[in-house]
Amino acid sequence: MEFKTVLKTLIERFNEQGIDFALIGAFAMSAAGITRTTEDLDFLIPEVDAIKVSNIMESLGYEVLQSGPETSHYISPLAVFGRVDFLHARREYSHKMLQRAKQEAVFSGAFMIKVVRPEDLIGLKVQSSSNDPSRYYQDMSDIEQILKRHHQGVIFLDMELVREYFKIFQREEEVDDLILRIKNAGNILVV
Repeated sequence: MEFKTVLKTLIERFNEQGIDFALIGAFAMSAAGITRTTEDLDFLIPEVDAIKVSNIMESLGYEVLQSGPETSHYISPLAVFGRVDFLHARREYSHKMLQRAKQEAVFSGAFMIKVVRPEDLIGLKVQSSSNDPSRYYQDMSDIEQILKRHHQGVIFLDMELVREYFKIFQREEEVDDLILRIKNAGNILVV
């Protein structure tokens, strides 16, 4: 997949249609300073714009893999355009994520695009790993990487919001365990 080509095309089309959107997934991780491989692009969009997005994707030759009230997934028969997934903002939390998203430089400044804040990315990963247990270890690893950057003073997180996301899914003890493990790892003396 040629991410730059796809991103440029989608940004232009979304802006033409007045669609609010923000990057989530691996590219949002990258904006937080954490590199992770990926094979697709992931966006958060308002639920009300899902039909507009569908029309755009189909006009670009994408096929619908799955579409429902929560998400929509598209794949192109052309490898250059790859797969693009959308999470539909339907609830208060996801609408607030879109509102809090900040313009960030991606691809070494080639594009300025809204990206969800790191604590909101954590919230999405808590939800993802709660809904699909097969994603648990990857999502928890991503969350740990974001929390490490916070502990190191590289990024600032609203820890109350992070804790709130874990609480929604009755997983409060997991965030405390992660923080303790990160703090203890920082205190290891290498001889």
